[in-house]
Amino acid sequence: MQTILTDFYTLTSYDKTEDGKFTAHIHLNKDHEIFKGHFPGNPVTPGVCMMQIIKELTEEFTGSKLFLKTASNVKFMAIINPFETPDLILQLDIAENGEDVKVKNATSFGETIALKLSVSYKKIPS
Repeated sequence: MQTILTDFYTLTSYDKTEDGKFTAHIHLNKDHEIFKGHFPGNPVTPGVCMMQIIKELTEEFTGSKLFLKTASNVKFMAIINPFETPDLILQLDIAENGEDVKVKNATSFGETIALKLSVSYKKIPS
């Protein structure tokens, strides 16, 4: 899997249901450089990094390069500290329609939902 977030996370496993929904398990690298600046002594996973992870997983699962068109209902509901909760579960409901890919996501750790969002991507011709 190609990623711009080099060594930021690892996709440890995923499952796909018959209706196109994916459950991905990732592990955050608590020693990544990003956490040294965001924030020193109190690391927090940047929201933009979580959005990039969702895009990269969607690219992996669809086999398409994607460009973000819109993001709506983006709700960061809990802080993701890589030292306390490095293991995340991402639920991805992916719907492809021609060149458009829509994703509804819920990201959680344990019983806590940390992020919910809906995004729309456009496929980039290869």
